[in-house]
Amino acid sequence: MTLQVVILAAGKGTRMRSSLPKVMQPLAARPLLAHVIAAARQLGAARPIVVYGHGGDVVQQAFAEQNLDWVLQAEQKGTGHAVQVALPVLGNSGRTLILYGDVPLISVSTLERLVVAVPDEQSLALLTVHLANPSGYGRIVREDGRVVRIVEQKDASEAEKAISEVNTGILCVPNTLLHEWLPTLKNNNAQGEYYLTDLIGMATAAGVPVTAVHPDTVWEVEGVNDKLQLATLERVWQQAQAEQLMRAGVTVLDPARLDIRGSLEHGQDVQLDVGVIIEGRVVLGDRVRVGAGCILKDCEIGSDTEIKPYSLIDSAVVGAHAQIGPFARLRPGSRLADEVHIGNFVETKATVIGLGSKANHLAYLGDAEIGAGVNIGAGTITCNYDGAYKHKTVIGDDAFIGTNNSLVAPVTIGAGATTGAGSTINKPVPEGQLAVARAMQKTIDGWQRPRKAPKA
Repeated sequence: MTLQVVILAAGKGTRMRSSLPKVMQPLAARPLLAHVIAAARQLGAARPIVVYGHGGDVVQQAFAEQNLDWVLQAEQKGTGHAVQVALPVLGNSGRTLILYGDVPLISVSTLERLVVAVPDEQSLALLTVHLANPSGYGRIVREDGRVVRIVEQKDASEAEKAISEVNTGILCVPNTLLHEWLPTLKNNNAQGEYYLTDLIGMATAAGVPVTAVHPDTVWEVEGVNDKLQLATLERVWQQAQAEQLMRAGVTVLDPARLDIRGSLEHGQDVQLDVGVIIEGRVVLGDRVRVGAGCILKDCEIGSDTEIKPYSLIDSAVVGAHAQIGPFARLRPGSRLADEVHIGNFVETKATVIGLGSKANHLAYLGDAEIGAGVNIGAGTITCNYDGAYKHKTVIGDDAFIGTNNSLVAPVTIGAGATTGAGSTINKPVPEGQLAVARAMQKTIDGWQRPRKAPKA
């Protein structure tokens, strides 16, 4: 049977006390809804259906590049009503999995078992869980062990309130039954809403067997209604990521102080110190050591490289046997070869650095091409920006750049050349030559700062 996925995401999330719609609140640096959509896609849903409402423009804009069907629930009249508005985009056959945009950690393995429990058009499956404190949840009512109906907290008797098995709201239902039953839902209940859970009673009345499937863990079916619950699930998610990494051989010095906000690919014997944050796609080679407080985003780090504490690496590539930091910043477009040393308070941007070159402290290297075996003195900067345009600095192999140099781009320094301390270099330096530029200060009348040409 084909599978469609409907994600209910119309709620306002008043308790979040935020201008963002609830499903746009971030968990592991991604909106809650993004996690649910990702799970749907892993199940094979090519075009998940999102039922949206509050903050719909914001939600749709955030996922504009994804292949989704959007259905507006202009008035929130309950979960049954939310799926009713999606009926026009549901096929006449197949089965539909109903998920929630504020239940972000649902696992694919759990959902796969739920879908498998609906093999034909005369079956229905729901996800239930046993809770020590079931207060507030719809209770699963069984007769002779069979699920026969769900009763909401406000409609439950005292005996029913004592039931510990509760409804998660996640269902898998044949489309034929949805088309038949949803239009007949009634709202004669304490909330005056159309409950999706009434489908269970309809199934019982029609003799359709209902299978209850349990999740792998309780936390994966927990919803998010306020910032406290959001923070709780954030730590649950991070703990799960840390455990997965440790089982794969990564040394995580404190699992409670690691944040994975993307994906981490790694070799053997990798070590992550406390407070490390991983964003985007990060690749670490064998024996990479990442110091305390480092942030790694969309980067690749070669084997046997050490990232010392409090360094930031963003959209950069670092070779093997390199030393980075502490307090270093590699910005987008930085490409460092093997054995490069970047020390404290050194920043690189859109710069290529060759084998074994070093900038050990207090330097800015932007829009530069630096050869192998180069030494960059403390306090040196490439003056790459003239106020309107960026310009390039080229430094040849084995050059020695003195302390407190200003390299005014565009400029080329030849292989084996040396520049004296305190120099401002704005003319080419020939290979193997020494350049010293310590001019007397003077003021130039009538000078105009460069400006960008007007746009056509």
